[in-house]
Amino acid sequence: MNQPLSPERIRADVAELIGCDPAEIAPDDNLTDLGLDSVRTMVLVERWRAAGAATLDFPDLAERPELAHWTELLTGGSV
Repeated sequence: MNQPLSPERIRADVAELIGCDPAEIAPDDNLTDLGLDSVRTMVLVERWRAAGAATLDFPDLAERPELAHWTELLTGGSV
């Protein structure tokens, strides 16, 4: 069973795909600059849809590739 989407889960999922420690990602870092390409972003979209964000689409994440934005989008809260 998938973990619910929490700020910690979102940070951990992103860190896993860019190959860094979750603590290394600042809320306002540009995730594209950190190495998160479109293929990895689609992996996150699919993973997070399966975890309950059924209406999430690639443009939702691509328009502003920052952890703080994604956390607010997916959980309604801040990092």
